Amino acid sequence: MNLNHLIKISDYEWEIPRSYRKDMRVPVRIFASRELLEQVSEDKSLEQAVNATTLPGLVGYVIVMPDVHQGYGFPIGGVAATEYPHGVVSPGAIGYDINCGVRLLASGIPYEAAKPKMDTLATLLYKYCPSGVGSEGVVRVSKEELEHVLRQGSHWALKKGYAAADDIRRTEENGRLAEAAPEQVSERAKQRGREQIGSLGAGNHFIEVDVIEEIFDEQAASTMGLVQGNLAVQIHCGSRGLGHQVCTDYVQSFQSAVKRYGIELPDRELVCAPMDSPEGQAYLGAMRAAANFAFANRQLLAYAARQAFEEAFAQNFKHGWQLTQVYDITHNMGKIETHVIEGRSVKVCVHRKGATRAFGPGTPELPEEYRSIGQPVIIPGSMGTASWVLVGTADSMARSFGSTCHGAGRVMSRAKAKKEVRGELLRNELEHRGIAVRAGSMPGLAEEAPQAYKDVDVVVETVSAVGIARKVARLRPVAIIKG
Repeated sequence: MNLNHLIKISDYEWEIPRSYRKDMRVPVRIFASRELLEQVSEDKSLEQAVNATTLPGLVGYVIVMPDVHQGYGFPIGGVAATEYPHGVVSPGAIGYDINCGVRLLASGIPYEAAKPKMDTLATLLYKYCPSGVGSEGVVRVSKEELEHVLRQGSHWALKKGYAAADDIRRTEENGRLAEAAPEQVSERAKQRGREQIGSLGAGNHFIEVDVIEEIFDEQAASTMGLVQGNLAVQIHCGSRGLGHQVCTDYVQSFQSAVKRYGIELPDRELVCAPMDSPEGQAYLGAMRAAANFAFANRQLLAYAARQAFEEAFAQNFKHGWQLTQVYDITHNMGKIETHVIEGRSVKVCVHRKGATRAFGPGTPELPEEYRSIGQPVIIPGSMGTASWVLVGTADSMARSFGSTCHGAGRVMSRAKAKKEVRGELLRNELEHRGIAVRAGSMPGLAEEAPQAYKDVDVVVETVSAVGIARKVARLRPVAIIKG
């Protein structure tokens, strides 16, 4: 797509009008600077956004975030809402790693005081938090126990002693999506899940220890327990092989569903089914079960991270070593929500793929302490650069279905990154900068090199400038754990 096809609304907002292509049902609204748009002009992400506008039942706009890049059928960094219950649900518009998300934990330990122990902490995190392709998890569960995980999510972990009540309260949807249907999850998916629950995996997933480098909103930071100079921990992972298998199964089964319901699409990767159809209901139930698995998965990793912090710091620090949960947020999900669209309240399925829920102040779904400031939003950057904590705004509710960006966004494929970057050299460079690195695979480390990603500060500046999120704190990495 030529950028000249875009209508410029402001320096950070653009539109692809419905007149661009005759099969478009709604326009595309893009939040990005010209510089960020030029970085994606050679991939197919904007073309994928236009293709997404052909999904039946769409309302408003297809939204494109500044961290956008090409995905499976639907761009990563995209948001689309279909009217409930007759509109469609599309697995490709939610993603293969269902409920991939980020959990942020805060500590009371100043980084300067913890410096001598950082190598020890990195080693302990690598020891206690299983990572890597196909890695086995923190616990093993029976078939019967897995059914409870798929229905109860983080509540299962609470019952088993792996969670605190505040962890549940400070998790999106309280760590459990209702109406999950484990019976709609294939036996192959369940087998993969049983082996991997409580594990990080590989790819762009990580555990990162950060120092809170700068505070931009004192009130919001104080409410979240974020103190400048202290350590915090991010856990970024999702539903592992179970979620991937759920998406695979339903992308395959929906190939016949689109024919059955007479749905014509420009890209078979966008296959979908009406939400009120048997196929749509089956997928929604399976997706919610996979999402609950992911909530429990991150909870188990948080439990393991707390073990590592206790072992590293409890002897030397009487207070502050305990990790308290700030928030756990998903960025690959389909959620039934109510939004005001063209002056009317509409119940919709919001597809967020590589996009984070960012509900504004006053939203009843938020924990009571966060209703005055808006929902915490955790934006991990590229390895070795920075990450951000933001909050949702009234503008995000009005303009982007309560959504904002989810990270830095790739500009280089994994294959290209492996060709251009040597993992050993990257590790040495990061450690020279004072970042402890524990990684099971040097090629895997190279895939996630900082140069493979956009500048997260520019991405965050964009969503801040258009008002769909507000800056709270900037984090700098001091230890990285990868598969």
